[in-house]
Amino acid sequence: NRWKNKKTGEEGRHHVHETLLQKAVRSAVFRAGIVKRVGCHTFRHAFATHLLMGGYDIRTIQELMGHKDVNTTMIYTHVLNKGGQGVSSPLDGL
Repeated sequence: NRWKNKKTGEEGRHHVHETLLQKAVRSAVFRAGIVKRVGCHTFRHAFATHLLMGGYDIRTIQELMGHKDVNTTMIYTHVLNKGGQGVSSPLDGL
């Protein structure tokens, strides 16, 4: 929702409260028939995992996720479970 101060002419918008998004996600998960626990934080994990799968380096992901310690970011690497196959050659992108 946008707002405007008639005296100063200043404009802005009201931000959506986080609980509104949480309720919308909960409702969508229920309507989709998903029985696993899914919440807003699930999207954060999915984002980091997809970045790893896309070949982004761990330090870039650490910065994007806002982690102070790279060990926190490293928890996403267990999902890949590729072993030696996780290393790609520069020629793989050609």
